[in-house]
Amino acid sequence: MSTELHFITRNFKKYDTASIGSYMSIGGFDALRRAVTMDGEEIAQTIAAAKVKGRGGAAYDMGRKWSQARAVPGEKKVIICNADEGEPCTFKDRELISQDPFNLIEGMIIAGYTIKAQDGYIYLREEYSHLRPILQKAIQQAKNYGFLGTNILGKGFDFNIHLYSGAGAYVCGEGTALIRSIEGKAGRPRMKPPFIKQSGLFALPTCVNNVESLSIVPHLLLDDQKEYLSYGSGESIGTKMISVGGNVKHPGVFEIPFGTTIREIIYSLAGGIQEDRNIRLIQFGGASGKIAGPSILDTPYTYDDLKAAGVTVGSGAILVVDERTSVLDFLRITQAFFSHESCGQCTPCREGNLHIRLFLDKMSKGTATPVDIESMKRIARIMPMSSLCGLGESAQNALLSALKVFPETFEVGGAK
Repeated sequence: MSTELHFITRNFKKYDTASIGSYMSIGGFDALRRAVTMDGEEIAQTIAAAKVKGRGGAAYDMGRKWSQARAVPGEKKVIICNADEGEPCTFKDRELISQDPFNLIEGMIIAGYTIKAQDGYIYLREEYSHLRPILQKAIQQAKNYGFLGTNILGKGFDFNIHLYSGAGAYVCGEGTALIRSIEGKAGRPRMKPPFIKQSGLFALPTCVNNVESLSIVPHLLLDDQKEYLSYGSGESIGTKMISVGGNVKHPGVFEIPFGTTIREIIYSLAGGIQEDRNIRLIQFGGASGKIAGPSILDTPYTYDDLKAAGVTVGSGAILVVDERTSVLDFLRITQAFFSHESCGQCTPCREGNLHIRLFLDKMSKGTATPVDIESMKRIARIMPMSSLCGLGESAQNALLSALKVFPETFEVGGAK
């Protein structure tokens, strides 16, 4: 039985995405009109009450983030929409941009009003260049109608949105690398502190939010019936957009209530496994996510339940791999990705990814020794503790989880 809902996605196919008038005919910008009658802290507390966690992967409390951003002193502040959706098997934000661009723009304006920012920047991944004209038209029309610019809705609030495109680097999904890229510098992470909320883009206080995170906001502000709060439970309230890919019959983007089981997601929404094969493994949250075996199928999709099962929600990606691919081959492909995408700035990530890739290749050829396996394990444990940014910290999540879930794979002369 399908458990797909339409809260964040309720506007999909309801209006002409090239027309702001069409968006307004279904209630577009009503949330902004309500927002400017509220205090910014009241908006932040509304988000906090819904227990919305950031949807980019870190799952930080969004209401708290906005309250903290409001409290940072500064005459000028910046909002950044991270649309650099580069995590493999993650494509939910693409759907939000293509099917509901004005809602994203409205969410950014509300965010700007809430934290007292004057400028917003959308950082769009290079592979989404076909979506650039959609956003450009939406921004221009919002300016023409007075929703962007000076004295918005007569409230003395000034806000503008700027659109930037990346150049295809996975690492630019990391906040400081993204900021450096917008500034025209090499897209490489920097040390923290100073933290982004205090000194981010152009050294201004900056708040970075994911596309899905910002897209929730207009719907929440108009949710007088508390529909969102009726879904999920505990710390996992509301709905979540997920992207399901791999060896499933119907890959795609779905909006589900928290608490839906992994089995329902894969076999009901995504149609089951191609040719009804068996599942080898499931990776959660993109290439930087952890993996699990078929025993996770009856686990509810919530932050706490997934964490207890040894994985995380992450970016909202669910990659299903069937029995045709071995655990070892999957890890080799994942490792090749990180070896290629490492910016090379810090030694643990640059050298660690390279050497783990070499160890996995030796395992594939049957030439790995027990010393090789132990060395690989040691590097995988050290990297998260010593790398400069999230790429190096999470690159070995798949390997470290595989060591626990599929220990037989790492027995010299054993299963691959």
